[in-house]
Amino acid sequence: MNKNQIKDLLLAVRSGETEIEEGLELLSELPYKDLGYATIDNHREIRNGYPEVIYCQGKTTNQVVGIVQYMMERKNNILATRASLNVFESVQKIWPTAHYNELGKVITIQNKPIEETTSYIAIVAAGTSDLPVVEEAYETAKILGNKVVKIADVGVAGIHRLISKLDIIRGAKVIIVVAGMEGALSSVIGGLVDKPVISVPTSVGYGANFGGLSALLTMLNSCASGISVVNIDNGFGAAYNASIINKL
Repeated sequence: MNKNQIKDLLLAVRSGETEIEEGLELLSELPYKDLGYATIDNHREIRNGYPEVIYCQGKTTNQVVGIVQYMMERKNNILATRASLNVFESVQKIWPTAHYNELGKVITIQNKPIEETTSYIAIVAAGTSDLPVVEEAYETAKILGNKVVKIADVGVAGIHRLISKLDIIRGAKVIIVVAGMEGALSSVIGGLVDKPVISVPTSVGYGANFGGLSALLTMLNSCASGISVVNIDNGFGAAYNASIINKL
């Protein structure tokens, strides 16, 4: 329940359209709802501007479906990350409008209108192998109401590919750079743009990549200014921060 919904509820109670007892019952769930296996933070959209997001990994299918069902009853748009195909199929049986990005493992359900920004977020990927993280970031940014442009496979092994896309990258309000291996793309872009860069190290790479640790350290130690770094493979976290910046 967002601020406008609370206002509408109070006005309905005042005008007599809604019984006081019904209004009190609705308001009693305002801070959170205990489902037994999950405690849904109903107050988050009021505090942060966005409703709670469902992280599916480690949850059972029934738990995810139960959380989605409750959030749908409250008219929230749904974003569920790290969702398997089996989880999506169970969700889709109840909500046929659910969308699944199989590469990014993201479920989205649009339950209310989304007003898209005129400024855009650019998501730039070093390689095709980084696309699962790109897609997670893309779906997150879109459901949060952002215009998004994706630029794939422009890593430092062929720097001319990046140069040909610089006008598009520089036109963004904020840039997400997704890279594995040694993660050098983040520093290169950081030295070419005047916009904030959010770097996402990925676990793509050979043994000495250490599951993304080498890319993470490269990005953290970048000498280019204006770069921030999220956790390994955390496309969601990068897109959430980018959305906040894009809407400032």
